[in-house]
Order: sequence, then structure tokens, then C-alpha cells
Amino acid sequence: MQANLRQIVKKALEIQSEGFTKTVEGATELLRKENGKIGNLTILGRLVKLKPLGEALIVGDLHGDLDSLIDILKDSDFLQKMNQNKNAILIFLGDYGDRGEFSTEVYYTVLKLKLLFPKQIVLMRGNHEGPENLMVSPHDLPHQFQVRFEETWTEAYAKIRALFNHLYNAVIVEKRYLIIHGGLPPETNSVEDLAYAHSKNSKPNFLEDMLWSDPNDAISKVYPSPRGAGRLFGAKITTKVLEKLEVKILIRGHEPCYEGFKINHNGKVLTLFSRKGSPYFNNHGAYLKVKLAQKFADAEKLLPYIHKF
Repeated sequence: MQANLRQIVKKALEIQSEGFTKTVEGATELLRKENGKIGNLTILGRLVKLKPLGEALIVGDLHGDLDSLIDILKDSDFLQKMNQNKNAILIFLGDYGDRGEFSTEVYYTVLKLKLLFPKQIVLMRGNHEGPENLMVSPHDLPHQFQVRFEETWTEAYAKIRALFNHLYNAVIVEKRYLIIHGGLPPETNSVEDLAYAHSKNSKPNFLEDMLWSDPNDAISKVYPSPRGAGRLFGAKITTKVLEKLEVKILIRGHEPCYEGFKINHNGKVLTLFSRKGSPYFNNHGAYLKVKLAQKFADAEKLLPYIHKF
């Protein structure tokens, strides 16, 4: 299906509450029904398994930065690639809103793209899309909705919060990558642990770790996080979890990076941050575009495929 980025962005800037709400409802229903084999995706709970086929574009935190989202999609020419190749996969790492002034427009754009390419776009859950018992602060999305939609903002906000529960916890690319917004639960033993981290029967703190935790090179295991949620985790945790899941590299977002990306734990962790400007003041944003069939022993080998802007 053809997608005209210019038209989508124009609509995003003009959309009223009713149109926005309908788009959110459509995407929510689509995500709710996703299960089993869908194109090159295999859905297990809230985890996506990917065969090492085709090319992937992986986009980090956007936080209401519509300009960076447009730049990434234009520079990568990835919408055209998805039109031409059903194995081209676009993965968003979460944190679409808050902090930036175009949160509504970013949410609309990524949801519209999901509706246009249902088998080729994976929308992950960030800590800014977390459950109500793990809310971020400050959370300015309600204020942005009030300004944008005025008296109808509460319905739009309720719908977007309902959507959050259907976003994905993790993506795993066979023998290659584990992709999570935040960090690794140290007690991870299987993909099922990650796939059902959101459920009432999951192990304690699993979803919190996945949405909030950060790698740290100064520790070996875990340490309380200065964020007030999640934990800092060291290289021993990363090595143990990646070996259990039979993958080589953790790809994640969550942390602002001055150059748009950073590497931790002797090349086992790659962080991508895809927005620029206040309040983060990073010099660059970055995204990853890589052929999934290729195998890399560590994230240093991915440097030629990281695009800074």
C-alpha cells in the first residue's frame, strides 16, 4: 500500500479530536488482534519474533519531535522500501510523546503508518507508555491534548492510554538481537518471561525493568536507579540474559545520547535516541538501518549502519 509521508504529516498537523480518536481506536483494535504469524512477524503475547530476513529500520525515542521523525523517514527512504519489500520492518522503540511539543502529531503519524503497513511496523512500549502504576513525571501529554482538542481532550487521552496496553514489550531477532525499550530483568529465563511481563501472573518488576532500567559499566549486577523506577544493570546481567535467549546484542532506547547513540557492556548493548533538542540538548539523533540476515558479534560492528542526523 502506498504511503504519502507529506499527506500523513499534513493530516497530523490538522487532525481534530474525532479523527485522532478514530485513528487510535483503529490501531488499538489492530494491535489487540495481532497473534501468531503475521507476515514476517510471529506474535507471542506482547513479544514479536522476527526471522532474520529483509532489512530493519530501528527508531529510538521521539518524544514529540515530529521533525526528526520526518527526517528519518525521508533520509532512510524506508516507506518506499516497505512498499517494495514485504520483509522490510520498521521498529519504533517507544516514548513517542511527552517532552516535545508535537506529541499528538507523532502519535498520529506512527499509528497511521501502522494501519498502512500492519505486517511491517512494530510499535513498542516505552516508559512514557507505561501502565498507570508506573507513570512518568512530568507527563505533559494531557496538557498537550487539552490545548489541541479543548473540551474533547479527555476522550482522546483515554483512548491513547488504552492503546498503550497493546504496544509490544520486546522484539527478538533469531540468533541476533533482543530489542527492548529500557533494560533487562535479571531473572529472565525465556522469551515467555518477556512476552507476558505485562500480565498479572508475571514475575515482580519484570515490566518495570523492561521499561525503565539502564545499563551501567561501573557495576556488574544490579543497583537502584536514580530514575526512581527500574534498576541499573551491569555487564554480567546482560551476558547472562543474552546467552539464555541465544542472541548477541541488546538494542534499546530510553537514554538520551549526546551523539544519538552509545555502546555499553563491551559491545553487547546499543542505545539509540532519535530526537534532538530541548530538554535533552543532544548534538545528534540516530537510527539504525541494517539487514537482518547479517550477523554481528557486538554493537561496534553495527557502527556503519547507525545513521546520525
